[in-house]
Amino acid sequence: MAVDIPDLMKLTQPQLDDLFKQSPAGPIPDGEAQGTAIIAPGTELEGTAAKLIHYFAWQGKVFDANAGELRNKILPMGLKAIIAKVYKGASWFDGNECIVLDYSETSLLAHYIRDEIRQVGGGVYLGIVFWGKTKLIDFALKFPQ
Repeated sequence: MAVDIPDLMKLTQPQLDDLFKQSPAGPIPDGEAQGTAIIAPGTELEGTAAKLIHYFAWQGKVFDANAGELRNKILPMGLKAIIAKVYKGASWFDGNECIVLDYSETSLLAHYIRDEIRQVGGGVYLGIVFWGKTKLIDFALKFPQ
């Protein structure tokens, strides 16, 4: 099932979890993606939370597939900072292949963060944020096509 960001924003947490489990890792992306935080899936709060986070904290990620890294776009001015290593590996969520966004060796600020993404549509990736091994929130990335 190929989905886009508005589709993801309508799903509940169990539906997001199922979609992540059923989706392939896809190719390691390259270029700039618009990010959407998914904080309270399936609730009225979710859309408002996503907009506030997008404006004030996190706008997305910029991938360099050849270098195997990314930079997050943060703050209202879209500062490209907080670097992660990018590679394929086993998901902490279900053990299957995913694309790992690993901050453990590249960031003092995000040292305990690990993101995992899988492709769920054309240029769309669904992601999970872990703090240590604890699942925190979901997010989506949309690459231009």
